[in-house]
Amino acid sequence: MVHLFAKLRATPALGIRWFPMNVSPLNIADRLRESARLHPEQVAVVAPNGRDGNGRYRYRSVTFAELDQNSDRIARGLIAMGVTPGTRLVLMVRPGIEFVTLVFALYKAAAVVVLIDPGMGRRNVFDCLARVDPQGFVAIPVVQVVRLLKKRSFPNATFNVTVGRKWFWGGTTYDRLVAEDGDAFELPQTRSSDPAAVIFTSGSTGPPKGVLYEHGMFDAQVELLRDRFDIERGEVDLPGFPLFGLFNAAMGVTTVVPDMNPTKPADVDPTRIIQHVEDWSVTQAFGSPAMWNRIGRYCDEHGTTFPTLKRILSAGAPVPNHVLERMSKTLVRDGADMLTPYGATEALPVAVTSATEVLSSTADLTRQGRGTCVGRLFHHVECRIVDVTEGPIEHVRDATEMPPGEVGEILVKSPSATRLYLDDATATANAKVADDDGFWHRMGDVGYLDDEGRLWFCGRKAHIVETEQGRMLTVPCEAILNEHPDVYRTALVGVGEKPRQQPVAVVELEPGVPAAEWSRIEAELLERAAANEITRPVETFLHHPALPVDTRHNVKINRELLAGWAASKLRVEG
Repeated sequence: MVHLFAKLRATPALGIRWFPMNVSPLNIADRLRESARLHPEQVAVVAPNGRDGNGRYRYRSVTFAELDQNSDRIARGLIAMGVTPGTRLVLMVRPGIEFVTLVFALYKAAAVVVLIDPGMGRRNVFDCLARVDPQGFVAIPVVQVVRLLKKRSFPNATFNVTVGRKWFWGGTTYDRLVAEDGDAFELPQTRSSDPAAVIFTSGSTGPPKGVLYEHGMFDAQVELLRDRFDIERGEVDLPGFPLFGLFNAAMGVTTVVPDMNPTKPADVDPTRIIQHVEDWSVTQAFGSPAMWNRIGRYCDEHGTTFPTLKRILSAGAPVPNHVLERMSKTLVRDGADMLTPYGATEALPVAVTSATEVLSSTADLTRQGRGTCVGRLFHHVECRIVDVTEGPIEHVRDATEMPPGEVGEILVKSPSATRLYLDDATATANAKVADDDGFWHRMGDVGYLDDEGRLWFCGRKAHIVETEQGRMLTVPCEAILNEHPDVYRTALVGVGEKPRQQPVAVVELEPGVPAAEWSRIEAELLERAAANEITRPVETFLHHPALPVDTRHNVKINRELLAGWAASKLRVEG
């Protein structure tokens, strides 16, 4: 068995640049221990557990003391099974008390938690598993059945734990590990630079990549988020994306697991979220723009407000102004606001803005095609805008820095930025830029810094449409077209080969607008596009019933897929 950390330290031989590391003792689970010491009886995680005769939710919960104790027991049970530091264990468990307990147990055992979003599709899931070569599965029964049926694909998966009833597939169970009350022994000590997790990207602009997280990076994320958002111990959070709930235990914040399918946030039932917020006096809630779009429309129609909420967080893609407007109306507590942090799986958080600032200061500029303002940088995070470059950048001095207001590629340096991708030297070389005192991460986005130091997002670098008239950026163009009252959203795609692509705007109409109105809307969009220099090259519009989006947040438009669809449709119509 190869120790994962030893394997990663050998990567320079594969052509991956190695960057300076902090090797001080640290385990992100130490923060859970601190929460249990300070507030042992506070509820740590609460999850729905059916409904009573009146239709109200029943809940089950665990305190911080219980969460800490249970994760200790599981960690010792895993070690007794033979799990050693660096062992790669795939975690496939539904969001809830068991999920949070297991993540911290794996941290305490110094194992590496492998998290793969099941919503990314079967093929992508199996591709990710093949790259990880898991040494075990901590999973629900159906996953264990698949693991057994595909055992040739997972020859090294020897450490298996079933969350639920175990049948014929071997291993042990979550309940058995939690019930063990044997002799306590000291758990392994990790360092800040030791691997803690492999989290796969959503794959919205290519195959999902395994991002290696270290304990120190998670610790830095907790510090950055807590300090910037003034999150206090004792608060109550409702995370619409399960991974964000893990920060809560490290901050002494109660997690309310929502009754929703986390892989389909656009289909959330607003009444369920509203009841959770009321039942637990939730002070903070996180969700993708797609989730808040659905909830905001419901609240707007029914006059619903959230008196207990201090802040709403939304990330994954730019949040439309209409979502900010609707959700802002629900926040009636003094000082409450909707915050939209910007970042990526490889570097989170980077910057943040608020609904208050957007609606009062930057929304008009967005409507004019200036991009989406993602706000001011977090403390200890640096940003550079450099000339758009294809291929690796060996050293940051090799990149041409752009002046304020000029669009270029976004680079960030942050204590929470990840160093490399798992077993992917090429992707690492393309994404990381060496510096004399560390490294920069290439976000894969284009944008600019304004005179006030605010960062503006203009789209993904891979989505730039290159025409004979020059480059066209997706976000600025789409914002202008989205101002049409009957348009829900548009996607600018390029048909043909660069640099002679034909710009095509694919349009999804607002709910309730009949497709029979398309001819009128198309003519009005053509007129609107011709009136603005940014959109003038767009002379082709196509109606699409529902733009394809990413599986993680249900909001990032799959422009690669749409470009092929548009090309095919134009060939047929031509």
